[in-house]
Amino acid sequence: MMFRRFVLFATAALLAAVSLTGCASQGETSGGAEPVKIGAILSLTGSYAALGESEKNALELEVSRINAAGGVGGRELELIIADDATDEAKAVAAATKLIDQDGVVALIGATGTGQTMAVRETVNRAGIPQISMAGGTVVTKEFDPLVFQTPWSNTIVVPFVLDKVKADGHTKIAVLSDSGGYGKDGLAILKETAGGAGLEIVAEETFNPGDADMTAQLTKIKNSGAQAVVMWTAGKEAVTVMKNAESLGMLVGEAAMPFYGGSGQARVEFGKGAGTAADGFVFGTGKSLVPENWGQGTPAYETVSDFAARYSQAYAEQPDIFAGHAFDAVTLLADALASVEGEVDGAALRDALEQTSGVVGFGGTFTFSPTDHNGLTTEDLSLYEFEGGAWKPLK
Repeated sequence: MMFRRFVLFATAALLAAVSLTGCASQGETSGGAEPVKIGAILSLTGSYAALGESEKNALELEVSRINAAGGVGGRELELIIADDATDEAKAVAAATKLIDQDGVVALIGATGTGQTMAVRETVNRAGIPQISMAGGTVVTKEFDPLVFQTPWSNTIVVPFVLDKVKADGHTKIAVLSDSGGYGKDGLAILKETAGGAGLEIVAEETFNPGDADMTAQLTKIKNSGAQAVVMWTAGKEAVTVMKNAESLGMLVGEAAMPFYGGSGQARVEFGKGAGTAADGFVFGTGKSLVPENWGQGTPAYETVSDFAARYSQAYAEQPDIFAGHAFDAVTLLADALASVEGEVDGAALRDALEQTSGVVGFGGTFTFSPTDHNGLTTEDLSLYEFEGGAWKPLK
């Protein structure tokens, strides 16, 4: 299906969903058709606030890019954004409001795995499609015909990272993860796949979202005999982990332990917050974090570099992975909407999304099927490391 440009009016709210219909009167578009209402549940506050902010930025950026082309088949898209505060109960409340009061026909979100899974029952009740921006394996492994996913799942990313750990000569690792949905999911996959990668987990520690000191967990890891640490989290607490590790002397000298991770650290906040404590941190995530990974002149390079240039101009920083997930959610919805004839409702959009084929996005080239609502592979991944607070491709 061809991606068509469309007009999208949007606004973001921190604690409540707010609708904006632009200059069209009485909820109608300039062409007289009712706008298609799309809800988005983002973590704009709480542990995942930095992730949600990147996602909001990308959604709003796409609004400005596509707002002059007349819509998809003459239909505008009205986006209504709600904050779930990185809280599952608030995510459910947001979904209920978006569906029952605002009348959305599709949901983008949530930011986090736990919040994504929490709203599933509400989404099923309404019979509308949900495009999640969370990387937990359960999002699409526990298959639901209404749920789609833009990130590479932990099932793909964890083995990719562990292969690098093994290639670096390590055999004994410690795992440090958060107790939220993404961390729990990652921990489960790590435990399932470590042995097959030739790695032994000799220490397993967790922390809770909002924790302000991980010294106790890191001290146990330091004394465990582990040769490397695999950290699986997407929250702001990752900065604290690295600063605590630096204070414990775990990053330099004879006691140094290399740290590895996944897409959860592919964000500006982590590099800026941890600073030099993040130097040498190796993580696996999508090739699009550095568009040149795709090869200049390829469709993926052109799509991603265009988005990255516009994002950088608008926000004075490179888009992180989470901005890319939001870009993909809008791209996929626009592509699906372009193929819907007649009345636009949840069922029609779901069916159109499932027929997605060859749509080039930030995460890779998306192709869905009745049994695969993720559509990405290891071929879409690359390795990176932090240096001076910024990521760079690992050579």
